[in-house]
Amino acid sequence: MKFSTKEMNGVMVLKMEGSMLGGPEASELNAALHKLLDGKVRKIVVDLGDVSLMNSSGLGMLIGGVTTMRNAGGDLKIAAPADKVVQVFRITKVDKVIELFGSVKEAVESYR
Repeated sequence: MKFSTKEMNGVMVLKMEGSMLGGPEASELNAALHKLLDGKVRKIVVDLGDVSLMNSSGLGMLIGGVTTMRNAGGDLKIAAPADKVVQVFRITKVDKVIELFGSVKEAVESYR
């Protein structure tokens, strides 16, 4: 998995690519979120449009990210997940805790 960041209308978008399977990737994501928090970023959208596979460890990474952001007075929302990824959120009921949006634009606009 790899990720990149870009700013859209005052919201930081983290674009994830590949498979989210946890492991060392979890600490990379956590470090990236803390760096953003240090820069006073409090609004995050994670773009999962190019994530082909996610397991429970990958889901745990995102839950940890939401917890980190909310504890700092911010939030993290999910954009453009594939149907297979949405099923992981629904089966585990994590979609009740983390907001899911069909597109990055919708997720960014939800912060208004």
